[in-house]
Amino acid sequence: MSGDGDETAGDGHGAGDGDVPDDAVLDELFATIESRKRELPEGSYTASLFTHEKGDNAALEKVGEESTEAILAAKDGDTEALAGESADLVYHLLVVLSMNDVGLADLRAELRDRF
Repeated sequence: MSGDGDETAGDGHGAGDGDVPDDAVLDELFATIESRKRELPEGSYTASLFTHEKGDNAALEKVGEESTEAILAAKDGDTEALAGESADLVYHLLVVLSMNDVGLADLRAELRDRF
């Protein structure tokens, strides 16, 4: 892990939010990211990425950091760490997509076109 704990801590997501079916997790997570972007609640890690003094660079740096950690976990054959770092990477990538007004429908369409 990146050492900063649950990436969405304070956002009401992460540990134990078992009410969301597996096939809806990305949609629910992206909806939460979009909500934090609009509402900017105090104490929200996600909101802090949208208001960071570094601007978009804060989230972009996290994408780089988490991708490196995922690569290292894969190289080491540590599947548990790989799953955790990949979750961190996907979360931060979704934040960057939201920052750039790219939605999950856009991402799905692009993937579908490449399939």
